[in-house]
Order: sequence, then structure tokens, then C-alpha cells
Amino acid sequence: MKCYLVGGAVRDKLLGLPAEEQDWLVTGASAAELLDKGYRQVGRDFPVFLHPETSEEYALPRGTPSEPGERAEIIADLVCRDLTINAMALDSEGRLIDPLDGEKNLQARVLRHTPAFTDDPLRILRLARFAARLHRLGFRVADETCELIRSMAKEGMLKALVPERAWSEIERALAGEHPRIFFETLKACHALHGVLPELDRLYGVPQPEHYHPEVDTGVHTMMVLDQACRLSQEPQTRFAALMHDLGKGTTPPELWPGHIGHEERSVWMVTDLCARLRVPNSFRDLAVMAARYHTNCHRARELKPSTLVRMLKALDAMRRPERFEQFLLACEADTRGRKGLEERPYPQADMLRYLLQEIAGLDLSGLYREGKSGTDLTHDIDRERIRTVDRAKKQWLDR
Repeated sequence: MKCYLVGGAVRDKLLGLPAEEQDWLVTGASAAELLDKGYRQVGRDFPVFLHPETSEEYALPRGTPSEPGERAEIIADLVCRDLTINAMALDSEGRLIDPLDGEKNLQARVLRHTPAFTDDPLRILRLARFAARLHRLGFRVADETCELIRSMAKEGMLKALVPERAWSEIERALAGEHPRIFFETLKACHALHGVLPELDRLYGVPQPEHYHPEVDTGVHTMMVLDQACRLSQEPQTRFAALMHDLGKGTTPPELWPGHIGHEERSVWMVTDLCARLRVPNSFRDLAVMAARYHTNCHRARELKPSTLVRMLKALDAMRRPERFEQFLLACEADTRGRKGLEERPYPQADMLRYLLQEIAGLDLSGLYREGKSGTDLTHDIDRERIRTVDRAKKQWLDR
């Protein structure tokens, strides 16, 4: 039995990057032999075996060798992979097996497809994620690969995407260093509409130039995502920032550049998108809140105390302050995601943090001792909160 290091581990080794994981290709062994050695099989369509001690993945060669022999088996497996830079192997002595010029493409900083790229439409999202991950190293998508993706999208191949797998790639991209490149790569290859049509629809939709010097809503959304990445490492916050303006894509052109009521339209669009892609509730709930309340957050200094209390209650800020903080960061990203306004202060967030702090410090024990319950108790608690917000807001604005 021989083991070859394959895929991303080889790519990262040649780039001088720390490997995220190590995958191995096994020759001279059968599935039964691996199981006898204590390996644990996972997956059915393409079985992978987890090492009994390291849990690293070991797989038997795929594909049909062009001729007998171990090297032919390895090459047959490598050409089944997605990109040439992922289609390389290293033997135990460090010798490179590279049937598709992956090393040459690494040196040229090019992401190029393999002959098997069209076998799985998820590879389109994987390519976009690699474009984002390797962006800082100057990688670009080969022109012919972009053309291939355009033809795949035109043929409707993205309709075959498994929602959970698609979301997994999106989530990993959001957690990365340059998620904007992920979405812009999909857009450039005409694949964004097949994955996130709600996002694709924002491009070309104008906004009032006075508030949005960048004008284009799609451009604004990418700028907001950039700002969210500056403010937070949490993918939930970044997703909320990405989703906040979806409703603007449904504004009738005769009403442009205004977008009255886009917040509620954004809410149902976010809800539908999350259901379609099986997005986890933590992402969905925060995105819905950002969609519905980002405008109110921007106008916080103008809102009445009663309106502010209703918003804080709707955001569950008293019980979930950590999620409220994520909401504030998404809103701050929105206000800064505008051409020339990237460093704009956002005092609204600090004011709302202060109001929440004052509400949290309220002593409501007297109300509970009065024996009230239900709507009567809720009314009295809200009244105290409104009084507190009224006082605290005046103090804040007078500072």
C-alpha cells in the first residue's frame, strides 16, 4: 500500500501556505483492506476512509486508467478533480505528479478548469471560493474557464446544485478574507443569477446619488460587504450586511432611484432565500433583522423613545445583546459602504448601545412586587423603558 499527498495540501505546499487539511490517495489496497486496518469509511458515492489515529482522509483512485500501472491510476484520479492547481500529487519522496500543468498554473497565478470540471456544478462555487482565498496572491480565473462557466450557467446546470452544499461554499466564502471576490467572480462568470438571483438583480438598480455616490445597488452591496469584513470576522454579520437591501431589486423602474418600502420586501426575500438554501437560523434571523430595521437604526437619533423601545424589543436586544451587536455592525457597514464615505462615523450605534445599557440597568423589581401580570405588567415595563430611553437619549444628544 502506497500513499500520495494530493489536492489542496500539495497546492498549498507549493505556494508556501499552511495546509488547511491533508488528503491522501492510496494505491495497492482495497476498501476491505483499509477497513481491516481500522480506517472508517464515510460517504457512499465516493467513499473516503478516515485514518484511525489522525482522522485524515484517504481515498482509493477514481477514474479509468489509460494503461496498466500505478502511475496511470494516480493520473486517472487527478484528472477527475476540479482545477489544475488541485490536480497534483506528491509521493513519499517528494516527487511531483502533475498531469495537467498545475504547478505551471500556480506560478502563473491562474485558476484553470480540468476536463472533469463540468461533472459537478458545485465546482463553480468552489472556483469562486478559491478565487477569493487566493486573491491576495494575485490569482485570476482563466478566460476559457470563465467562458466554460458561462456556458454551464446558460445551460441551467446550476439548477442541479444541492442547497446544503451550495450554502456550505457560501458560508466558507463569507468566513474568508475576501468574500467580495467570491460573489464578484460568480457575477463575472454569469453564474450569480443561478445561485443568488436576488443578489444578482441588484446590479444596475440605481439609488439616490445624494445618499449613495456609488449609485448602483449591486456595487453598494459589495462595498457594504467589504465594510462588514473590516468590522467583524463573524460570517453571520457579513451575511446580514450582504442581504440587507435585497428588496431594492424589486422596485419598479418607474420609481427609481427611490425605494420606498424596500425593507419589508427585503424581509420576505431573505426569508425565501434562506429557506431555499437551507441557511441556518442564526444567519437567517440576523439577516431578517438587518433587512427590516437598518433604516430605523440609521435614523435612531430622530426616532421617538417609544419607537426605539419597540425596535429594541423586536430585535430582542435585552435578551440577546451579542446578536444586537452583530446587527449594529451590519448597519454600520451599510452606512460606510458608500463611495467616499468609508470612514464615516456611526454615532447611532454608540447611542443605541448606551440606551440598551440604561434599560438593562433598570430596577423593575417593584413592578413585579405589585403582583401584576400579562399585558398589564408588560405595559408598565414598557412605560419605564420608554421613560428611561427618553432621559438617556436626551443626555446622549446633549453631550
